[in-house]
Amino acid sequence: MTEKTRRTPRQSRSEATVDAILEAAFQLLEAGGVEALTTNHIARRAGVSVGTLYQYFGGKQAILTALAQRRAEAARDRVAELVIARPEIGVMRAIVRTLATAFEGSPATRRALLDALRLEGDDQVVMRHHLAFFETIAGKASLGLSLTPEAGFVLTHAVVGLLRAATVESELALDPARLEDELTRLMEAYVSALLAQRRADG
Repeated sequence: MTEKTRRTPRQSRSEATVDAILEAAFQLLEAGGVEALTTNHIARRAGVSVGTLYQYFGGKQAILTALAQRRAEAARDRVAELVIARPEIGVMRAIVRTLATAFEGSPATRRALLDALRLEGDDQVVMRHHLAFFETIAGKASLGLSLTPEAGFVLTHAVVGLLRAATVESELALDPARLEDELTRLMEAYVSALLAQRRADG
């Protein structure tokens, strides 16, 4: 697993510094894109010295990766909360919306953050989130169906994969609201089929 920071923040001051650096990076991404992003600009916007920045991050790419991971982890945790609180088909739209807005910002910003995850090792990133999600909901969510590893894989990868494709293929100019409708329809139909199969199996 690629190390995102050089020093693990253990004190509130250190955590505040990391937060400021990541927020500054996001603001600069929105303003000028990844090409204009430099560690000097990030440090200046965050109100820290470049030396302080390098105490926590190895460079611009490490900052982008940490920012992407933080957004992805927050979305994963929110989806887990939704599944635990409302293990029903009606929660699918909220899950889709959470995943669709995980990487906020302009299309260029979202693409930069997705690219950062890919450079880290996209397959491993997705697998870690997949495993962490099921570990979080284990024993807490009454899903009403028995998930095979294959069904669990489809449930955690389908929407994410399609949302990534929509970001990469931005030239298609897909309408976010209509895409949300279609992804919700997809997931509701799949879960309904799993429930019907369980009833058929007795």
